[in-house]
Amino acid sequence: MTSDQPAPRPAPEQPVRPPRQVLLAGGIVGAQGLVGVAVALVFLVRAIGSGAPGAGIAEAVYFLLVGGAVLFAGTGLLRGKRWARTPAIVAQLLLLPVVYSLIGPSQQLVLGILAGLVVIGTFLLLISEPSRTWSMDLFGDDG
Repeated sequence: MTSDQPAPRPAPEQPVRPPRQVLLAGGIVGAQGLVGVAVALVFLVRAIGSGAPGAGIAEAVYFLLVGGAVLFAGTGLLRGKRWARTPAIVAQLLLLPVVYSLIGPSQQLVLGILAGLVVIGTFLLLISEPSRTWSMDLFGDDG
């Protein structure tokens, strides 16, 4: 004899909170995005004040787009969105030539070393085992 009642639905799984490494990296990546947006605003003000603003405005728009995308990835990490890890890793890889340029051709050793520590540290946070496991959703039933 069967029952007319439907089988109970399983309780929805609680989302797994991102590990500390992801949250810390998210804050750093978000700060990098804010720096990019601030640089865009500086370029925009400088371009508007110059006699020929065309190229300066284009440069400002470029930095605004890139900085905004990095900021978006950083806030995604802080909100626990797994998709945000890959763009954040790519942003760190794209910042490595900037670090090289600061240390080498620009001869700004202190600034280059500080930037390198931030970029490499953030990269290592993003590829750490807890971050990788979280991003792939490989946690077992016990979370």
